[in-house]
Amino acid sequence: MNPVISTLLPAGLAFIMFALGLKLSVADFRRVFAYPLAVGMGLIAQTLLLPLTAFGITALFDLAPQTAVGLMILAACPGGVTAAMITDLSRGDTCLSITLTACTSLLSFVTVPIIVGFSLVHFLGQSAPVDYPMGQAVGGLFLITLVPVAAGLLFNEAGWLTRAVAKAIGRLASIVFLVIVFITFFTEWPNITEHFAAVGPAILMLNVTTMATGALLGLAGRLETAGRIALAVECGIQNSALGITVAVSLLSLSGLAVPSVIYAFLMNITALALIIVRQLQVGRAAVTSEG
Repeated sequence: MNPVISTLLPAGLAFIMFALGLKLSVADFRRVFAYPLAVGMGLIAQTLLLPLTAFGITALFDLAPQTAVGLMILAACPGGVTAAMITDLSRGDTCLSITLTACTSLLSFVTVPIIVGFSLVHFLGQSAPVDYPMGQAVGGLFLITLVPVAAGLLFNEAGWLTRAVAKAIGRLASIVFLVIVFITFFTEWPNITEHFAAVGPAILMLNVTTMATGALLGLAGRLETAGRIALAVECGIQNSALGITVAVSLLSLSGLAVPSVIYAFLMNITALALIIVRQLQVGRAAVTSEG
């Protein structure tokens, strides 16, 4: 990727997280931790059900060994940074989303080496150790998500910005999010078009199935609509950048990165569809209440 883009993307994500923080309060996070069931269900869905679903899909589609390993690498990754923004735009529980992203990222220190190591042995017959980039993962999570969210939360609690300014920042963050999605499509389009026919259906099934799993878990746990949306988005939006890093930088097998590249494309398509549906639902509900 272009060095300029590689620098601007994290900055854009950090700005998005700051804008989200402006909409939150300390009470929001207290509410999340007061109901640990939602967090527990999200962690189960991400760390257990998602890899099991991916493993089942590798058998269902009879994927080539390298593709199967690549899919399992993706399934081992924690939730993506943009999940919180997608949850917010879909009128979901943003605090729950941010909490789950942080928790699954921390758990990935254990889950990524185990799942990827198993996949290498099972599909490729290799037993190469997976040297998970712990420092990089912690640093990235801290700088791109937790620090900006905390800063936005502080600004909101202290009342340092007027409502109009905070609203303008939120709108700008939405534009930045769309720009990031466009850049992802543009930079990865050659890889997407080359391999989509072979692995696209399996990856789309993984994305849709995991989002449905999150929503159903939320329904079973009697969460409100906002909570169910947060679980669905967290399960469906994966840290595909980490999947690419593990495949290319740690395992030195670029073919393993293909599922992560295509997933980055497809998850944004389904996310945009969810955002549009939810915006229309909220709009209709508002019109009905006014009538």
